[in-house]
Amino acid sequence: MAEASASSPVTASHGKSFWFSGKGAVAGIPYLWLFVFFLVPFAIVFRISLSEPMIAQPPYSPLFGADGSYQGSFFNYQLLFEEALFRSAYLNSLWVAGVSTLVTLLIGYPMAYVIARARPLVRNLLLMAVMLPFWSSFLLRVYALKTIMADTGLANGLLLHLGLIDAPIRMLQTDFALYVGISYTYLPFMILPLYATLERLDWSLVEAAEDLGCRPWKAFLLITLPLSVPGMIAGAMLVFIPATGEFVIPNMLGASDTLMVGRMLWDTFFSERDWTLASSLAVVLLLLLVLPIMLFQIVQARREQRA
Repeated sequence: MAEASASSPVTASHGKSFWFSGKGAVAGIPYLWLFVFFLVPFAIVFRISLSEPMIAQPPYSPLFGADGSYQGSFFNYQLLFEEALFRSAYLNSLWVAGVSTLVTLLIGYPMAYVIARARPLVRNLLLMAVMLPFWSSFLLRVYALKTIMADTGLANGLLLHLGLIDAPIRMLQTDFALYVGISYTYLPFMILPLYATLERLDWSLVEAAEDLGCRPWKAFLLITLPLSVPGMIAGAMLVFIPATGEFVIPNMLGASDTLMVGRMLWDTFFSERDWTLASSLAVVLLLLLVLPIMLFQIVQARREQRA
């Protein structure tokens, strides 16, 4: 006990000296970044969500009155849970993001697998092809998709030329165009984490299984697929999170009645000028996405500690 009590000040002083050292400063940069660019903006948005809309600049009431009394309320959050329109927007956004994530996984996994198994020269060329879309503007790529899927676009022209259809198919302003746009835009975010996981995979395990008589498809299901789950989870998060709050793609490719949170945020903030309700929409969306991820990270950390 005496040794433990004697060593505790040393440990505390060591912890303080670590944060003031060069290593501590470098380690503190991510926390500083998180505080400045996440926690502070989140606190500002949450503060606005507790106010009431008013015709002023800025267009919301003060949180405290002239006498110092608290004037905030959770009315906007109550409205979000009571109105069916808002619930439908959240559920539809989660559904669209989930389907798009599944599509990108089904397309991205074979591509990542081929890249990981290719020769070094071919692998570098394939990786460059995957990252090539990042060299152009996101908006430009969405406009290109809009042109391709138009009634007089390349897709309908090719189908008509091949004789597969007699008249142009309506592709734009449909759920099909929405899923294609999101899947195409976020496909590299699925491929790259999967490739990083598969590239580090110990392929000798697969070879040993095949030498023992295991068929290739069975070795894939029993060895490769389970070991690539971390890459699948990372890619799914990188696709699902931004797709849930997507605004540009639903606005340009989706139907006019497509109900998503990102679009509703834009309309509420800019068209209706209701900053308080828009802030409430953003806060609830953020909590819906961040809290499950945090819980998942905590569970994963505990599993690793037990292992």
